Amino acid sequence: MVGQSIEGGRPVAHTLYLGGGTPSLLTPGQVETLLAACHRHFSLPPGAEISLEANPGTVDLDRLRRLREIGVNRLSLGVQSAQAADLKLFKRIHSFADAVDAFQAVRRAGYDNISIDLIYGAPGQTPAGWEDTLNRILDWEPEHVSLYSLSIEEDTPLERQIEQGVLDAPDPDRAADMYEQAQERLSKAGFQQYELSNWARPGHECQHNRQYWLNEPYLGLGAGAYGTFGGLRYWNVEAVGAYIERISQAREGRFPPSPAAEDCETIDQNLAMVETMILGLRLTAEGVRKERFARRFGREIDAVFGETITRLAAQNLLTDDGQSVRLTRRAYLISNRVLVHFIGNED
Repeated sequence: MVGQSIEGGRPVAHTLYLGGGTPSLLTPGQVETLLAACHRHFSLPPGAEISLEANPGTVDLDRLRRLREIGVNRLSLGVQSAQAADLKLFKRIHSFADAVDAFQAVRRAGYDNISIDLIYGAPGQTPAGWEDTLNRILDWEPEHVSLYSLSIEEDTPLERQIEQGVLDAPDPDRAADMYEQAQERLSKAGFQQYELSNWARPGHECQHNRQYWLNEPYLGLGAGAYGTFGGLRYWNVEAVGAYIERISQAREGRFPPSPAAEDCETIDQNLAMVETMILGLRLTAEGVRKERFARRFGREIDAVFGETITRLAAQNLLTDDGQSVRLTRRAYLISNRVLVHFIGNED
């Protein structure tokens, strides 16, 4: 997450997120090298959110303490489920007992900002098993919970098992029931839903990911990373070897994208306005603020999308209080079908 301002000759970066793959497999020394490089080239304010994704079974207390010492202050733990059958289906290498041990180690290492990732809507998952998973996780008292509906990617073992009839296809109605089940349970536990897939205790919303939903610039560094900056969206080559080769042989050039970029596209104002609506409406409590939209684009949101907003509000899918436009709770489960209405509807 990076801003346009310059401090001490370096651009200001507001947050840092080490994710994708399993960065917890890196040694603390390797993470320290990465953080040192970021500090050399960017100015991060004191207390900036620095997150690292970790899988149970890849962390221990000594490693976690060292990561805390070098600046990592937020851990995102990929637990996924408390049910053994689910973890087997997801091809996870850890058991739930491993996840318990990992969470306890993270706490003992001094972290007070921990996020838990869970998956719902998978073949064979039951409401009872999902309730048990939620209860077990909430017993830990984490600060943040992210819930993701299982998506079946092309050319994966899961897709082939479904095609062969070994597994049932995910049931969208059951997934919807599980989503609402989680909404109720998390609310009772004191969590606030601030984005369609994310819940947090007050003050622990993920600041890095909020940058995406506000459609603000961010730099993607590393193989397969995406980023947007300076009116461009770019994506780097996915193969690690190719990424290293491009970076090691590169000379200074235009930025962005880096020499490792596979391609890029220009984001003109019309596309930026559409994406601001589609991404911003995912922020369930905040929505798209009209004043921020007008300040950024020099146009009132009603002049650009007024007809679409009015039509969706009449269907009880959006609310417009004059300050912000937000999804209604009814629209959460069909958000993609709602948000698509903004594509091509800019004035």
